[in-house]
Amino acid sequence: MGAGIAVGQGIIGMAGAIGASNRADDDLRGKRAERLRLDAELQSLEDSRQPVINPYQNVTDLSGKLSNPFANLGVATQAAEFQAEQADISLANTLDTIRATGASAGGATALAQAALQSKKQVSASIEMQEAQNQKLQAKGEQQLQQAKMQEAQRLQSADVMGQQFMFGATETRETAKLNRTAGLIDQSAADVRSAEAAAGAAEGAKYNAASNLLGTSGGFF
Repeated sequence: MGAGIAVGQGIIGMAGAIGASNRADDDLRGKRAERLRLDAELQSLEDSRQPVINPYQNVTDLSGKLSNPFANLGVATQAAEFQAEQADISLANTLDTIRATGASAGGATALAQAALQSKKQVSASIEMQEAQNQKLQAKGEQQLQQAKMQEAQRLQSADVMGQQFMFGATETRETAKLNRTAGLIDQSAADVRSAEAAAGAAEGAKYNAASNLLGTSGGFF
């Protein structure tokens, strides 16, 4: 009677040990599969990381846009030509006056020199005005070029900073994903080791239950 009870208990223990071993094996397979999935996910994250960029690759040489606005400043010849014309007219008028009035040669010469001096002053004033206008025009062109250059440099700097910001933000996100996945892999590795230990213990318990059952059943039969 006692031996029969022992055999029954042994069978129950054996069945329980087999079930526990099977569950431990299933759990171990699940843990290993999860580890493989996380390894693949980490590899995929690493493979899909953004390439390292050169934020300065679109920066161009702007020196070609520069020119010397003072290079083509001309000489105010128009005023000199005007002066020569006026001198001829003045001399002709003086001669006409001499003929009409019968003035002496000395008086005519003085009159011509006075007229010529007046025309020279007008000519000099015009020449100075023309030269000043050219300088002002060149100065305005120079200021315009400087403003355009500053704006072009600002746009290039903004493009560089924008690319740096976008790269940095993306890199931060990708690194965070990699770190999280690596942490999950570490935890998964620990879970696999724990499951392997549990499966080993369950397997040992199964063999012990089998050994006990054989011992009990041998004594009974």
